[in-house]
Amino acid sequence: MRDKTQTNSAGPGDRLIRAGAIVFFLGTAATLVTVAPLFLGTTPFPTYMFLLSMLMGVGFLLAAAGVLQSVTAGRRQARAGR
Repeated sequence: MRDKTQTNSAGPGDRLIRAGAIVFFLGTAATLVTVAPLFLGTTPFPTYMFLLSMLMGVGFLLAAAGVLQSVTAGRRQARAGR
């Protein structure tokens, strides 16, 4: 039996995973920018830059939530297919 899902269709959780990846990489860039003055010996950035670094964790949690949503949808589909 052939699967009817198209290769370019978005499954459950795919948008969360993509959004999580984008937020994670924004947090990574903020972390690199925040840490750079420590190595260059210049004036450190204000506190809000350190708070932007927390986007890495937020992005990771978003992506993990998307993966869990995808797994639960797959399990639900497998149970319905029995």
